[in-house]
Amino acid sequence: MEKLPELGKIHPEFFNRVIYPRLGKKDSSVIVKPQHGVDFGVIDIGFGKVMVLSTDPFYIAKELGMEKAAWFAVHILASDVAVSGIQPRYLAVDLNLPPEMTEDELTRMWDTIHKECRKLGIAVVTGHTARYAGCSYPMVGGATVFGIGKKSKLIKPKVNVGDAIIVSKGPAIETTGLMSAYFPKFLEAKYGVAFVKKAQDVYYQMSTVKDAMVAASVKGVTAMHDATECGVFGGLFEMASHSNVGMNIYEEDIAIQDVVKKTCECFNIDPYITISEGTLLATAKKKNAKAVIRALEDEGIPASIVGEAIPSRDGINVITGGKKKKLEHPRLDPFWVKFEEYLKK
Repeated sequence: MEKLPELGKIHPEFFNRVIYPRLGKKDSSVIVKPQHGVDFGVIDIGFGKVMVLSTDPFYIAKELGMEKAAWFAVHILASDVAVSGIQPRYLAVDLNLPPEMTEDELTRMWDTIHKECRKLGIAVVTGHTARYAGCSYPMVGGATVFGIGKKSKLIKPKVNVGDAIIVSKGPAIETTGLMSAYFPKFLEAKYGVAFVKKAQDVYYQMSTVKDAMVAASVKGVTAMHDATECGVFGGLFEMASHSNVGMNIYEEDIAIQDVVKKTCECFNIDPYITISEGTLLATAKKKNAKAVIRALEDEGIPASIVGEAIPSRDGINVITGGKKKKLEHPRLDPFWVKFEEYLKK
C-alpha cells in the first residue's frame, strides 16, 4: 500500500523535481520567481517600481474565536509581503466558506479583516465569497496580498558570505500561540492558570509585518524570511540553500522566551524546527547588523545576532556547546503531528 503523504508543506525535493521546472511562460518582468526561503514574488512594472505579491490559504481557526482567527489570517498574508521591504497595500481574497458558517460569524470575521487591513494600510480590491459543500475550517479559501513600491527599496533576497544572521522574538512563536489557545488544560495542569494566560498572549506576536518594516528601514539588510513551517532552522536552511551559501548558526545565541520554552517542553516539541509565524529571520551586512538589532529593540521587538553566512562548501551548521553539527532540512514540522495528537486527546 502506498504511504500517505505527510501533512504540511510539500518537501523541497518534490518542489525541485516537479514544481520549479514548470512555471508557465517565461517573462523577464518576473524578477523574483518561486524559490525556497523566499516568501514572495516580484514583478518589475517599470518606472522604477515593483509589484510584490504573496499568496496563502485563508486560515480561519474557528476555535480561537472569529476575531482572533481573522487577525491571524490577515497577518499571515501581510507578513510575507513585508519581508520584501515593500509595504503591503492590496488584498484579493477568495472565501470558500463551510456551509455551517453563520451570517453572524461571517460578519464578525469580515469586520475584523476590514479593521486590521485598515490598520496595516491594506485596501481590499477584489474577491469571491460563497458557501460550498466540502469546504471546512480552517482552510476557508485563499488570498493574495500585493505591495507596490520603489525598486530601490526592494530587498531582493540574497544572503552573502560574511552576512550576519538575525532572529527576532526567538523560535516557536506560532506553536506557542496556537497550542496554548487550543489545548490550555494541558499547560494549566503542568504550570498553572497564570502561565496559560502568558502563553496565550504570545498569539499577538504572530506577525512579522512590523519586524520586517523596521528592519528594512536600516541599510544593509540583504534578505528576510518569515519562519513559518519547520521554524527557525528550516527557514535558515532555506535561505542558505537558495543563496548558495553555508551558515554557522549558534543555538545558544537564539534567545528563546521562557514561556515558549516551557510550552514546547509540555507538548514535547523541538522549538527550533516548529512553525513560528512572527519570527523574522534576516541577514545583514556585518557592519550594519547591530544597527538592525537596535532598531528592532527600540520598537520593543527582541532580536539577536545568531551566526554568520559562510562559503557553501563549509555547509550549514548548528553549533551547540562548542560542538558543530550539520543541519538537515527538518522536512516534517512536528507541530502538525502534535496538533493532531492533542486534538484526539
